[in-house]
Amino acid sequence: MTGVAGRRIVVTGAGGGLGREYAKLLAREGAKVVVNDLGGSRDGSGGGSAMADAVVKEIQDEGGEAVANYDSVATPEGGQGVVQSCVDAFGGIDGVVNNAGILRDVSFAKMDDAAWDAVLQVHLYGAYYVTHAAWPHFREQKHGRIVVATSTSGIYGNFGQANYGAAKLGLVGMINTLALEGAKYNINANAVAPIAATRMTEDIAPQEWLDKLPPEYVAPIVGYLMSDESTDTGSVFIAGGGQVQRVAYFASAGHTFSEVPTLAEVADTWEQIVDMSQAKEGKQVSTSQS
Repeated sequence: MTGVAGRRIVVTGAGGGLGREYAKLLAREGAKVVVNDLGGSRDGSGGGSAMADAVVKEIQDEGGEAVANYDSVATPEGGQGVVQSCVDAFGGIDGVVNNAGILRDVSFAKMDDAAWDAVLQVHLYGAYYVTHAAWPHFREQKHGRIVVATSTSGIYGNFGQANYGAAKLGLVGMINTLALEGAKYNINANAVAPIAATRMTEDIAPQEWLDKLPPEYVAPIVGYLMSDESTDTGSVFIAGGGQVQRVAYFASAGHTFSEVPTLAEVADTWEQIVDMSQAKEGKQVSTSQS
């Protein structure tokens, strides 16, 4: 099997914006798609079936295969329900695109527990619940593709998005470990930080900037990472406006102390510690293959 033809793929948060583009592209390429969307507002309130149903109709009108799912990914039962929809409709599951998300932007000084928890529950826990439900299927069939939606707000930070940034970088930590644990089962896990004009970004960036960033530019990157040809795993990509970049962590040559250092000794070697002129990409080595 090549590309994504015949593959059974869940896309969460697929009722609009980036998720809609992911679902439509995957369907055009021959995948059987579960279009999941709670149908709520940008902050996660409300709900309904209209958004997911509309995308399913678009796909079917173009000759593709898709079913709608309206579960919230923010609960274990919802995550299980999303995956079960794929199994019931298509006989199994081959891939998950964890795209569902909400915004509760506020400066850290004004952050409350509700805004913090709500964002982590959808982005981080939501990806965990859906992926955890799909994981046994991937292991048993020795094949699986996982993409999570990370963000430059997590990689680099962004004012007013401590909750969002924490959730998004938490997803990178998750796929780093899934890449290690899934290696012997042909399970690939990657992250994409999209830069695109959607309802999530419509009032936080200038319109002339957004006009250059249609979500259609991001969808082929996600589609490729879901394909059989893609061998990348544990990688992070930034994609938007036609540009695609891989992001990686690098470590300096640093300094090795032969004995427990004093504060003065740390200070004396600090310039060597932070010097990145000989930095190399860092990779974690798994200590277990179980």
